[in-house]
Amino acid sequence: MQQKQKTLELGTKPVGKLLAQYALPAIVAMVASSLYNMVDSIFIGQGVGPMAIAGLAITFPFMNLSGAFGAAVGLGSSTLISVFLGQKNYEGAKNILGNNVTLNSIIGIVFAIVCLTFLDPILRFFGASDQTLPYAREYMEILLCGNIITHLYFGMNAVLRAASKPKMAMYATIFTVVTNTILDPIFIYGLDMGIRGAALATVLAQFLALCWQFKLMSDKNELLHLHRGIYRLKGDLVRRIIGIGISPFLMNACACLVIIFINNALVSYGGDMAVGAYGIGNRISFMFVMICIGINQGMQPIVGYNFGARQYGRMLKTLNYAITSATLVMLVGWTVGEFFPRTIIRLFTTDSDLIEAATYGLRINMLLFPIIGYQIVVTNFFLSLGKAKISAFLSLSRQMLFLIPLVVILPPIYGIDGVWAALPASDAIAAVVTAVIMGIYMRRFRRMERDPMNTPAVELSESERIEKELSKHVNRNAAEAPKQVAPWSTNTPRYSSLDS
Repeated sequence: MQQKQKTLELGTKPVGKLLAQYALPAIVAMVASSLYNMVDSIFIGQGVGPMAIAGLAITFPFMNLSGAFGAAVGLGSSTLISVFLGQKNYEGAKNILGNNVTLNSIIGIVFAIVCLTFLDPILRFFGASDQTLPYAREYMEILLCGNIITHLYFGMNAVLRAASKPKMAMYATIFTVVTNTILDPIFIYGLDMGIRGAALATVLAQFLALCWQFKLMSDKNELLHLHRGIYRLKGDLVRRIIGIGISPFLMNACACLVIIFINNALVSYGGDMAVGAYGIGNRISFMFVMICIGINQGMQPIVGYNFGARQYGRMLKTLNYAITSATLVMLVGWTVGEFFPRTIIRLFTTDSDLIEAATYGLRINMLLFPIIGYQIVVTNFFLSLGKAKISAFLSLSRQMLFLIPLVVILPPIYGIDGVWAALPASDAIAAVVTAVIMGIYMRRFRRMERDPMNTPAVELSESERIEKELSKHVNRNAAEAPKQVAPWSTNTPRYSSLDS
């Protein structure tokens, strides 16, 4: 009953306080997650050397590709859970939880096996040279062996946020950061494991956090909890999870492709030192991007719930708060990147050449940072509504339609400067496209706000189709109760009052 009340407040509590309640824990978690990545880079840069930093940068496409699969399942599942809770479809939400665990397990194992089998050729394709390949290989061998842990960890964190437990997701992330920070110097320096030690510390920290997540989600007193009968994959649920998750999947997959292009261009026009500079700059800028992602994660359950409940005024008000917050965050990031870059870069390395290269690249990379927050929020706003195609287009347009062509066209003309300049140039073009599309949809949203109960069916087709298909799934489960529901049916009476 307590969890039901927390869920219902998504449609009743003042939007500003609600966004702060959900976004602040997510922001803390995202900052912690960003620090989590920075800690590895700092210890590797200071303890192993500048070539190790460059080798770590080569592994970024791997992390993005792995994250792409995890995001497809985790964010797809969490979005559906939020919408179903808004529609009071509790049985559907519970089945999505089980399918989330199964899908992440399968994908995590398959991805690791394939990548370990072809690791060296993949790293060469990602831009590794003879100097950086050994570092990149050592790091990724450990991470890939623990890939299933990473997938499950991030997937469970997404579910915790959707289940009105943003603080628990925050605690899990903070725990991994603290644990990783403690283990990194022990493994890198104390046990003399070098870059392998950093990877091992990462996997162990996530494993310990995952054990706590499973314990938390196994509480039978919670509305959403792990139990028998929810793990078998259901075709209609998987299609819905992947259908919504395809946008973040493409976003991360395209980021992987973009980094491959950038790494290869940097190696060609600036050498391994330029790749290391990009790696450091990427860690710094990622800190502020992750704060915006935290704002999005706080926004997602509020927008999803109110869209499902047809409270469009609250939905749009949440969007406005999120855009304003993200823009302010990116403005702070721009100030840091343009005026104080060397102060932060010295945390990663003492090599003077690398410091100068990273400072130059960071200033160009963050030139138009203030306009990026708007684009990030709007892209994820459409995802929160289940409108995956629009979200995917906005994400793909920046990376595939603008950034990659610019990375190909500009460097032959301007050399290394062309690689750096392609980043802010693509941001500017993508921001204009996002503004145009959002302007078109805002007219529809305002019409829905004025007359929510008489909104044309086409406006709500995505949400209603989800509800209809999942109702079929629930009814089918009920018909098969003697085979599937019996093992955990003793817990069902606790939900009968919620369903009525």
